[in-house]
Amino acid sequence: MRKSLLLFASFLLLLVAVLSACGNDNEEPSANTDEEKVVRIGYQKNCPFVILKGLGTLEENLEPLGYKVEWHEFQAGPALVEALNAGSIDVGRTGNTPVIFAQAADTPFKTLAAGKPKYKGSGILVPKDSDIKSLKDLKNKKISFAKGSSSHYLIVKALEEAGIDYSDITPAFLQPGDARVAFEQGNVDAMVVWDPFTASTELHSDGVLLTDGEGLTTDRDFFIATEDFAKNHEEIGKIIIEELAKSSDWANENHDELVAMLAPLLNIEEDSIRLAVERRYYGIDEINEEIIQEQQNIANLFYELEIIPTKIDVNEVMK
Repeated sequence: MRKSLLLFASFLLLLVAVLSACGNDNEEPSANTDEEKVVRIGYQKNCPFVILKGLGTLEENLEPLGYKVEWHEFQAGPALVEALNAGSIDVGRTGNTPVIFAQAADTPFKTLAAGKPKYKGSGILVPKDSDIKSLKDLKNKKISFAKGSSSHYLIVKALEEAGIDYSDITPAFLQPGDARVAFEQGNVDAMVVWDPFTASTELHSDGVLLTDGEGLTTDRDFFIATEDFAKNHEEIGKIIIEELAKSSDWANENHDELVAMLAPLLNIEEDSIRLAVERRYYGIDEINEEIIQEQQNIANLFYELEIIPTKIDVNEVMK
């Protein structure tokens, strides 16, 4: 009898172990599935994703499909593409130059769409009492800009326009917040930056816009995704771009509401936001040959100046 009881107890223990193992096997794929249902989006201040985030329409459209949205803010494009490369985000928006640096660094990504040109809000600022009156006066000056950002390309093109070598300036590689402090304290001679930082510096730090990006750069947005996300979640990518287009149309037609939305989100003065909004047209462009050539020109120039270490073909990251 005792032997039978021991055998029965052993059988029960074995059965519990088997059922527990089966239960664990069932739980693990479920957790992975939940993880795959989160779309992690990287954005910057005053980019179209901020508007989409504020409206909440992407969440409304993805929820019936079982997807949640996580938003991650970055001060500048280079940090955003680093996060994309590390797998910390799935989709992001950045400027025209960070994608060049990302490709040169072998970051695996694909381009989903481009934004409309926004060169009016990108510019080179000098103090109101500066002796810099034209682009030619930038020679031998200390100029701040975020390395690898759209401002990096703008200053390179502005110097080229003025017949000044890139080596004839002293770069101060600073993110917008730190650049603003350096500008106000007189530690740099000029600052290259994008809206809403451009607008805020003009209106609240006695900054004078020496030039905007017209004729130098289109300064488009680029909406990019990891290769894995672009390949395995193509339909979700399309929904994201469609919702961006709709929210951009809303932004163009509702400036007052847009300013009221953005000012507290960005913690920037309403008059600065209004100036930034009113000199920009929001929208989405499909990738075409003109856009590809714009990007290839940036890549070629940066390679010639040895700013990037290798020659690249931008077609490789365009969908």
